[in-house]
Amino acid sequence: MNTRSVPLVVAFTPNYFVPAATCIYSILANMHTEGRLHIICLLSEELPERLKQKLRMLGEGRACYSFVNLKGRLQDIYVDAKYTEAASYRLLLPDLLPDDDKVMYIDCDMIVRNDLARLYYSIDLGTNYLAAVFEAPMDFQMEHLKAIGCAPSEYINSGFLIMNLELMRRDGMVGKFMEASKADYLEFPDQDVLNQLCKKRILGLPPCYNSIRTFYLPQYKPFFLQRYTEQDWADVHRHGTVHYTGAKPWNQFTVEFRLWWQYYEQLPVEIKEEWKMSRKIHLLSKLCKTSLGAYVINGLQTLYRRLKYQ
Repeated sequence: MNTRSVPLVVAFTPNYFVPAATCIYSILANMHTEGRLHIICLLSEELPERLKQKLRMLGEGRACYSFVNLKGRLQDIYVDAKYTEAASYRLLLPDLLPDDDKVMYIDCDMIVRNDLARLYYSIDLGTNYLAAVFEAPMDFQMEHLKAIGCAPSEYINSGFLIMNLELMRRDGMVGKFMEASKADYLEFPDQDVLNQLCKKRILGLPPCYNSIRTFYLPQYKPFFLQRYTEQDWADVHRHGTVHYTGAKPWNQFTVEFRLWWQYYEQLPVEIKEEWKMSRKIHLLSKLCKTSLGAYVINGLQTLYRRLKYQ
């Protein structure tokens, strides 16, 4: 049995409390390895004690929680209007967690279907700064990759990371991250910075550990297979950790919509009462749970894709 807790970092703003809780619940539900999680919540403002106590309801006996308020810590960096300051908190982790040599980071718009504790214990980062899933870029992304100095074969998605904090501290990477983050041409600020400064020092993970939206869409399968295999494609669809890049399932219909709602519905009622959901989207989620509803919706989705991409 592993006695040392697995450090797992999430970052969120108050309006993301329920999606963050849903993500954490999915992690705990699929953790079969013996051990405990130390869930470190990086916050853009102080979280009310009421919400902290409700979050602690998840994983009782298997998880402990820390809360770090980082309001105002990133005043000098560029933050694109599409994102929040919290998205760049991961760049501070080597200095924020001086007692940890290795840590996992995960975005909150994800549903985990793999055992992250087992992965953490088994992986050896060696001289790599990161372990992450490489994307399978499409033609329209090439101009951006060229602009930031990354080859298509070496661009990761930063939604799930295993970070070598010890090596990053030794090499003074936080200062370098902060300086690079001032550039206003970055389309995906923290992700682009990590790709620029950590390239050639990234250990690739199987795509099932961070299955972005395009990994689920059949029209993008040819791009996927330029990097990965048919077995990887099957694994993504069978047990991939779903990363809801783009549309969020609590706001609108999207890939693996039903899956997110399945985990949400299992949350304690005390957590679910903390937000006002869209009645239409909630009704759609219930419709998806019925055989007839799922059949109709899947049929319409297939027809839409055929008309759009034929």
